[in-house]
Amino acid sequence: MILKAVNGKSPQIPEDCFVAENATIVGDVVLGKSCSVWFNAVIRGDVHYIKIGDKVNIQDGAIIHCTYQKHPTEIGNNVSIGHNAIVHGCKVHDNVLIGMGAIVMDNCVVESNSIIAAGAVVTQNTVVESGTIWAGVPAKKVKDIDQSDFAGEIERISNNYVMYSSWFKDE
Repeated sequence: MILKAVNGKSPQIPEDCFVAENATIVGDVVLGKSCSVWFNAVIRGDVHYIKIGDKVNIQDGAIIHCTYQKHPTEIGNNVSIGHNAIVHGCKVHDNVLIGMGAIVMDNCVVESNSIIAAGAVVTQNTVVESGTIWAGVPAKKVKDIDQSDFAGEIERISNNYVMYSSWFKDE
């Protein structure tokens, strides 16, 4: 893994996190407990801070960045960020799934218990309401989520990524 200080700020990563050997984490980045950062993922806290909660998985090729002097990136707990997704200068609350290849732009807020579909582009300043699915380019609300099923599914995904990362720690 590449861990690099920028402007005197170094990534803070708890011991129970998994960071793949070719993932890159730089600058003012704080990871919560039981996170995983997968192969070729980049978390770049060079121009603002990035704060990531507990049990967040940042899958292969995902990019987390922020906006210089304007928008940090804050990610809550139990968040899954799919393969090749881009999360940039925004706030993602707890229990969110950001699908593969999705893009969440500057100053967006993704409220808890929501899904951003694979390939969706959530444009600047959008607020994704809690309990909704957004899809398309540009992304629009496509439906409400049945919350009774959703909470368990997001927790299952988060727990699975903790399990997957344990396989690599033992090697």
